[in-house]
Amino acid sequence: TDDLVTVKPGYGRNFLIPQGMAVMATSSAKKVLAETLKQRAHKEAANVKAAKAQADQLATLELKIPAKTGDGSKLFGSITTADVSDLLAKNGIEIEKKFISVAGGAIKRLGQYEADIRFHRDVTAKATFTVVEEK
Repeated sequence: TDDLVTVKPGYGRNFLIPQGMAVMATSSAKKVLAETLKQRAHKEAANVKAAKAQADQLATLELKIPAKTGDGSKLFGSITTADVSDLLAKNGIEIEKKFISVAGGAIKRLGQYEADIRFHRDVTAKATFTVVEEK
């Protein structure tokens, strides 16, 4: 998408243009494309800046997840990325669980753990959190 390509005249005239997949590369269409790419780059830079701000905010947080335990440090159930997402939301960082990765998957014991969080394809951060006994 948004590429300038050369195709055979019949393919462009009979298929690409009627299907709405392409437009003629006129000087005005090229200017519109250049402006679109410029706007997209500006928006992308703003997204990266916002993601970095969230990653910096994450570094200042002390995260604790309370959980019910059985014998010793073993949990009833487990802590998943959904629980980490909920914890972050309570601390003002909205991130979907699909962008959170905990090594080993589900957590089944008390202790300190680390999660990789992807705020943007160019911005990732590590969050350290502790699973503590619920009182």
